[in-house]
Amino acid sequence: MIAFPNAKINLGLHIVEKRADGFHNLETIFFPIQWNDALETIETNGQTTFCSYGLPIDSTPEQNLCFKAWNILHQQFQIPSVDIHLLKNIPMGAGLGGGSSDAAFTLRLLNNQFRLQLTDEQLIDFAARIGSDCAFFIKNTPCLAKGRGDVLTAIELSLNGYQILVVHPGIHISTPWAFQQIKPQPAGFDLALLPTYAVDEWRKVLFNQFEEPVFNAHPVTKMIKDQLYEQGALYAALSGSGSACFGIFPSKQSIDLSPFKSFATHLATY
Repeated sequence: MIAFPNAKINLGLHIVEKRADGFHNLETIFFPIQWNDALETIETNGQTTFCSYGLPIDSTPEQNLCFKAWNILHQQFQIPSVDIHLLKNIPMGAGLGGGSSDAAFTLRLLNNQFRLQLTDEQLIDFAARIGSDCAFFIKNTPCLAKGRGDVLTAIELSLNGYQILVVHPGIHISTPWAFQQIKPQPAGFDLALLPTYAVDEWRKVLFNQFEEPVFNAHPVTKMIKDQLYEQGALYAALSGSGSACFGIFPSKQSIDLSPFKSFATHLATY
């Protein structure tokens, strides 16, 4: 079976407190975007294998989240072994959730392939055991996320009539490092209210707390955000803990990509 795991961006991101378990509680809006990997699972009589193509993945097959997704269902339901093939297009360490999406889509594929008849809520529970934002990709619609990123509330937020340009400078940001730079504090804006604001007003209320440490450590990311605004973005920000930045533009607006010719870019139109 084949699926096409997609990326996400974060609209606002606040780290509000550190938890007793060592993780952090956060508040953000996850918004899915169409920048996709390609994923295939094939039942096999041998041992489960994982093979990747495209962008290099710096981990063993057993460490990959797709393999972990198979293993968690195998342990619970004794599903057969599979060969997992992943064409990796979404850059890693970019704040786009590509690995989490691959894991969530693996769960969904295996659920269908082996007729487990798991509900979305059951799949969300399994996804949350794999990674903090994996659960979002089961829903895969705009959500207000709290807790570790696994307490999800669907929100009515559309970007129809807009285009999103994502720019990745080829830098891998370590998520543990990024969290170590943050001092938790209450969010200064209720993200649930974002749908009541026009996109060109988001700049006044939306804030990603990771921007300051990432911009300081990697000034090119700040340059990209500034350049997105110079190109006419209505709103631009770092996604997640970085290093990708995105800009939201009207769909009919022409965007000059020449300032970003040294970087990977992806344009999604809605």
